[in-house]
Amino acid sequence: MKTEKELKNIVKSKYTKIAEQGKTENAASCCGATTASNKVYNIMMDDYSETDGYVSDADLGLGCGLPTHFAHINKGDTVIDLGSGAGNDCFVARHETGVEGKVIGIDFTPVMIKKARINAEKLGYNNVEFREGDIDDMPVSNDMADVIVSNCVLNLVPNKQKVIEEIYRVLKPGGHFSISDIVLVGNLPDALREDAEMYAGCVAGAIQKADYLQYISDAGFSNLKIQKEKPITIPEDILSKYLSPDMIKEFNTNSTGIFSITVYAEKPGTKPTKPKLNIAEIQEKTDSCCTPNSGCC
Repeated sequence: MKTEKELKNIVKSKYTKIAEQGKTENAASCCGATTASNKVYNIMMDDYSETDGYVSDADLGLGCGLPTHFAHINKGDTVIDLGSGAGNDCFVARHETGVEGKVIGIDFTPVMIKKARINAEKLGYNNVEFREGDIDDMPVSNDMADVIVSNCVLNLVPNKQKVIEEIYRVLKPGGHFSISDIVLVGNLPDALREDAEMYAGCVAGAIQKADYLQYISDAGFSNLKIQKEKPITIPEDILSKYLSPDMIKEFNTNSTGIFSITVYAEKPGTKPTKPKLNIAEIQEKTDSCCTPNSGCC
């Protein structure tokens, strides 16, 4: 059994390679990380192309849901995207927050951070920032995010419980998250579960759905709900790398299910009310000090 550090290094190496290849290659593989299927499958991803704020250059085809669709992001919010990749979900979130909000993407792959920053600079987005770091030890202060989103990333982290505890730490009281991820119902065959490449390909790193939801509850979150759920089918030409024909048949007919879920939960508490600008009062103060002859302007 590989250590957490070894698994993280495998994922970092795989996603460095992914950052350097095209969306078509990524979409034809399992979260972009395995050898492309002979058939062109979009195994995990949902289509972002009709989404406001979508930037095609930032879409590497790595997601398994549309968490920003369900995240209830408001103008002026501070949003954090965990495992931000080339910036796709950050730019969609930025459309929702507007120029008055702030979006922070966190990723531990330097090449992804570089790619995301280039995309943000091309777009002229001064309120979108990308930070290099682990999402189980975020480079972010306590109680500073209104909303956290993530798309097919927690399954890649060995210590998922720690990530969820970090999400709780970073969210403001009254803040919430919407996260799309891969979970299991039933046990994977050992060959899939133990293979490092399949770990980087999202499936082997997934945990039981019940355990995933329990971690969220144990961390102290409230109003937990599943916003969307869809089954995932792995093509046989990918499974054949790990399983015999008989094992594939058994895998496809037993009770094991692989699902993409989008989960929502809230951190208890009340968000502080954002002060509203009193335009008339500001104008009155400006007029009183900045008369034409005052010289203060």
